[in-house]
Formats: sequence, structure tokens, C-alpha cells
Amino acid sequence: MEQEKQQELIFKLGMFEQQISQLQEQIEAVEKGINDLGALNFGLDELKGSAGKEVLSPLGRGIFVNAKIISENLTVDIGGKNFVKKNIPDTKEIIEDQIKKLISVKNDLNDNLDKINQEMTKAFEEFQKEKEG
Repeated sequence: MEQEKQQELIFKLGMFEQQISQLQEQIEAVEKGINDLGALNFGLDELKGSAGKEVLSPLGRGIFVNAKIISENLTVDIGGKNFVKKNIPDTKEIIEDQIKKLISVKNDLNDNLDKINQEMTKAFEEFQKEKEG
């Protein structure tokens, strides 16, 4: 009987470990998104007053082209392949809203992680009680 309880505990702990690993990966992805949006927000501050200046513009994969900024108006993807013209303050507002949403998601993920840790501790404590009793 004790052998079965040990196997059950090992199985539960394995499941908890897998869930924790998945949540940690999701938290890392969300943190990366927050950092990327923060950098973008900072970049928009640098763009103010740059009309007429030449900048390096990324094409992708570490490839840049010299470009001249002709306007501070931006074309923003608002989802579903829909693009709208926005000024810098409006775009910053969109980014800040996205950051707030990601922080909320991160908090939810951390709450789930705490719950799993509590369940894991509870399962281990129950096993210890049965072993001693």
C-alpha cells in the first residue's frame, strides 16, 4: 500500500512540475513582451521632433536601411490586419494599455503558479501524515 502511495505522490509531483514549467515559460514570454513594448515606448519618445532626420530603420534579422523620417504620424496595426494612422501620444497610449494587460496576465500566471505550489506542498504533507500514521 505504501508503494502505491509513493507512486501516486511521484505521479502528482511530476504533473505539478510539468505545470510549473509551462507556467514559467509563459511568464518569461509575457515578461519579454512587456520589455519589448517598454523599449518600443521609449523609442517613440526618441522619435518626437525627428521629422526630417535620417535614421537606421530595421528591415528584419539584423538588417537596417538608412531612412528619412518625413512625418511623426505612424501607421499602427490594431489587429486583424487593420491599420490606422496615429500620432505618437495616441500610439504610446495603445502601448501602455497593452503593457497593463500583459502585467495583468503575468499576475494571473503568478497566482496560478502559487496555487500549484500550494497543491504540491499539500500533497507532500498528506503523504507524510499517512506515512507517519
